[in-house]
Amino acid sequence: MLFLLDANTLIAAHRDYYPMDRVPDFWNWLLRNAADGRVKIPAESYEEVVAGRQDNLVRWLRENRTTLRLEEMAHPGSVAAVVDRGYAPDLRDDEVEKLGHDPFLIAYAFRDPRNRCVVTNEASKPGRKRANRHLPDVCESVGVRCIHLFRLIRELDFRTGGTLREAAGRLPLSASAPAD
Repeated sequence: MLFLLDANTLIAAHRDYYPMDRVPDFWNWLLRNAADGRVKIPAESYEEVVAGRQDNLVRWLRENRTTLRLEEMAHPGSVAAVVDRGYAPDLRDDEVEKLGHDPFLIAYAFRDPRNRCVVTNEASKPGRKRANRHLPDVCESVGVRCIHLFRLIRELDFRTGGTLREAAGRLPLSASAPAD
């Protein structure tokens, strides 16, 4: 299975859950999975992250671009099918602009839905219509599997280094319990 990352998964992971300077194991794990062909970031999602930003995440992406980037072009027919079937066949120009890069991300998975999956932090909002639809709902409409970053972590079995587990084994059961 090839997991295709939405830009928000990397941005939120770095900002909120796994800052590079605190949880480097996560970023090394992503690189290993990218090198093994299990995780990639499409060009459009990559550009969304690096555009107008200068931080550790952008530097890391640029340093590891060859390993992380999906080296294919979005098929125009797949993008059109995602827009027509996932959003609406009659979107106005302002609605198409609002979609951003999402149809491209889904189109990469749409080309081979049995072996590709979209990874996003967006939550399903089934009541949303047209250009306001969220990735999980559009993916469902076009028959593409879509999961949250935390599901990816479980499926590809991310774990932190042994030093934390070893240290935890040396701690008393309750550090605040008075001694008898």
